[in-house]
Amino acid sequence: MIELKIEGMSCMHCVKAVTEALAAVQGVEGRPQVTLDPGGAQVEGGASAEALIAAVKEAGYQASLKS
Repeated sequence: MIELKIEGMSCMHCVKAVTEALAAVQGVEGRPQVTLDPGGAQVEGGASAEALIAAVKEAGYQASLKS
């Protein structure tokens, strides 16, 4: 599982947009778990962290690996 910190989300529409962006990445299994507060996502599967971060950025938000 990859855990991401997501910044820039302010509503449930944002959560939906990020969820859909992550789900579209090749290698993601199931539905990503995205939370508004405290802005994060958990993604299962073999997708790379770089591909997931790029998808979130393309959707208009900032993402980084959660430490």
